[in-house]
Amino acid sequence: MPQSCLHTHARHAQALPALLAGALLSVWLMFGMVEEAEAQTAAAQQMSVSEPGASGLGALDVTLEERLQTLAMAGARQVAPQQARVEIEIGKLDPRLRLAPCAQIQPYLPPGTKMWGRSRLGLRCVSGVTKWNVTLPLTIKVYGQAFVAAADLPTGTLLTQEHLRMAEVDIAGEAGAIYTQADGWLGRQLAKPVAAGQALRSVDLKLRQWVQPGDRVQVMATGDGYAIAGEGQAMGVGLEGQDVRVRFDNGRIATGRTIGERRVEVVL
Repeated sequence: MPQSCLHTHARHAQALPALLAGALLSVWLMFGMVEEAEAQTAAAQQMSVSEPGASGLGALDVTLEERLQTLAMAGARQVAPQQARVEIEIGKLDPRLRLAPCAQIQPYLPPGTKMWGRSRLGLRCVSGVTKWNVTLPLTIKVYGQAFVAAADLPTGTLLTQEHLRMAEVDIAGEAGAIYTQADGWLGRQLAKPVAAGQALRSVDLKLRQWVQPGDRVQVMATGDGYAIAGEGQAMGVGLEGQDVRVRFDNGRIATGRTIGERRVEVVL
């Protein structure tokens, strides 16, 4: 082998340990950086969105909370009476949740949600390391003028003007329709006790009996684009809003809903 080639191989042999050492150092540093990054990502994913505050979203989520308020108010306004005063109370996230950080959180109304009383809003991460979807509780209060009990009223009370007075109440606070006109409850009996200051609701009143067995009743039969009036004979007791069977003069029998004094509606 030529002398020059021997010197060249000698130089390469001397440089090889240094090159290997440099490569090993680079690989070691690379793995160290990857491990550190993975550790930081894992730690971040274990963090909650925020420490729940009064809104349940944390002090750093002011903009998101405003968007939630706007969304909830818009939904509530669609079902609330026009002159009613509406208040929205945003609840808290479940403190057991551990959600990954998210660059973009989208609030939304879950399908079928009724924006009335106790309800929920949806929150989903649309831009983040890990996508997530949670619901946030909220309370919708709708205030309006309605009749409330002037004193504690026991079951069976026959209501008169002295028993009730007008006051502002949370319409959405409980089930049942409230009363803004006296003719809806005057002369009716309570089916349950009503405390002083409590709004009178439709579920608090005994159902009125509008049809007696054997009564001749007016029947309104309604279908797709038409309505037919006729008469029939009630085959049972017809309570307010409840079903009753009616026999027509031709012998046909139908079931309809009691809608008034000796009045029945049949949907065909």
